[in-house]
Amino acid sequence: MPVFTRFSGSSQPGDGVPEAEDEPAGGEREEGERGATAASGPAPEASRTSLGHRLTRLRTWRIRHPRTARALHLTTTALAAALVLGALLLPNTLPALKAAAFARIPAEAIIGAVVVLALPRRPRLVAAVLYGLGLTALTTVNLLDMGFNEYLGRGFNAALDWDLLPDAQAYVEDTLGGGVATAVTVGAVVLILLVAAVMAAATIRLATVLARHRVRATKGALIAGTVWVTCSALGLTLFGGPIASERGAGALRVHAQRTVESLRDEAAFVRQSKADTFGNTPTGQLLPDLRGKDVIFTFIESYGRSAVEDPIMAPGVDRTLDTSTKALEKAGFAARSGWLTSATYGGSSWLGHSTTMSGLWIDNQRRYRTVSAGDHLTLTKAFQKTGAWDTVGVMPGVQKGWPEEKWYGLDKLYDSRDLGYRGPKFSWSTMPDQYALEAFQRQVHGKKRDKPLMSFVILTSSHQPWAPIPKMVGWDELGDGSVFDAIQKAGNKASDVLTDTTKSREEYGKSIQYSVTSLTQWLERYGTHDTVLVFLGDHQPIARVSGNGASRDVPVSIVAKDPKVLDKVAGWNWTEGLKPDRDAPVWKMDSFRDRFLKAFGSTPHPSKG
Repeated sequence: MPVFTRFSGSSQPGDGVPEAEDEPAGGEREEGERGATAASGPAPEASRTSLGHRLTRLRTWRIRHPRTARALHLTTTALAAALVLGALLLPNTLPALKAAAFARIPAEAIIGAVVVLALPRRPRLVAAVLYGLGLTALTTVNLLDMGFNEYLGRGFNAALDWDLLPDAQAYVEDTLGGGVATAVTVGAVVLILLVAAVMAAATIRLATVLARHRVRATKGALIAGTVWVTCSALGLTLFGGPIASERGAGALRVHAQRTVESLRDEAAFVRQSKADTFGNTPTGQLLPDLRGKDVIFTFIESYGRSAVEDPIMAPGVDRTLDTSTKALEKAGFAARSGWLTSATYGGSSWLGHSTTMSGLWIDNQRRYRTVSAGDHLTLTKAFQKTGAWDTVGVMPGVQKGWPEEKWYGLDKLYDSRDLGYRGPKFSWSTMPDQYALEAFQRQVHGKKRDKPLMSFVILTSSHQPWAPIPKMVGWDELGDGSVFDAIQKAGNKASDVLTDTTKSREEYGKSIQYSVTSLTQWLERYGTHDTVLVFLGDHQPIARVSGNGASRDVPVSIVAKDPKVLDKVAGWNWTEGLKPDRDAPVWKMDSFRDRFLKAFGSTPHPSKG
């Protein structure tokens, strides 16, 4: 509800404006006083005297300093108008946050002005407050959109994403400390309340000014509306965008539609998750061509396509992949690599894990909760179901109870508390990947057992903010992890990397090099003729690192000594080695489970939804 006309200091015939413009017109003042008295009863004499004294002093000050009072009045009104216009035109992405984005005429401002001009005093004030709260909601979702687009490559979903806010707080706490996390949380709440108060004050201010200058304000709104309609009809643009804007209403409409679509999608997904291509496959017909093999599924945190193609990160990562490929070949291993399109981006790694293992597209928290609460067959559970494998999970990022281990079909879970680590945390990551893999070897993989082993391993050293990053040490020097104390202290501070985009990209690349090196050296050291390693990324790094508009593709590799294993996937046409070619096949991540099961001899027996 901005002011579209200039107001002079003097009263105009028919305006009914007193000389002191900040003071309500007589009729309205009397109405307000009568309403206040009726609502609260007779005020104490002392209060009335005190209030009257303050008003008298204010009027006296205005009379004595008319220019200052008028300048203050115009400045306050201009700031209120700028605040309202800014909220209505605020973009929802950081790249769009430019001065040109605010060179528009918002339809919502014109409509707001028309509404308050048509209302009597009390309804007008109520409407102004509601309008201010609406602008607060609009500003909040736009800021959330900015954050989600910056980190997750998508907008905020009001139906699904509130559950992610506690995870965000936990990430800040693990990365920057509990004090910072508390300060950020309190600051966010205070900021929202402050924005609400300031927005409401601004809209009340503008509504009052418009009402005082009703005749000129009405003319101004009519002119502005005519200009808006003309610009809209002719499609006139300025600085690359339409002059006639409905950005505010459009943003709220998009969020409302997104919410409705999400709720409908949830109902459809429940039905979809009950149907399964291999839901009724007999145990003897699951994975017959992998019997006797130790199979390891490993996710490398944030290992995305950008790591092997971006000009800043790729040179170092590609050297690591080439070096590791040659080292594995020398040890008798061969590898094939391709691309998978992840269901998530920038974060929410568990969505990538569950999509790969379940064969369902799990791109939000509600889908994840739905499927993990059911009995849909995961790839890891298929191994357990046969009875031919022991199944374990190694998850150093898990720091509390994790009930999903049952859904994944894991006989035993080793989390951060079970791996014997006594060294320092590396920001969010509880322990270096090299240590986690050595602990896996010591406690699980290296022990004699009656059955082969199927392992589900999640590596975390390449988790943002990529500071400090561990470094490789001698495998015989790992001990309880205390050897990493000096490395952690000498590393970068998370706060320094988080605020520097170039540094973030450089350090991200180094973290991927470290994780890949840890995994491939472990395989060289401990792999056997019966070891089959499948490793892949869970998602691309945040948009600030991978770049705006980056794909959701992640590398995936299968490594084995037994040539019969790779013969089973020859029809996939994957690239030889650990680095997939640019034109290597790209599959959606949810297709991997069925392709893997079929490649190794499983027979489909569908279950119905």
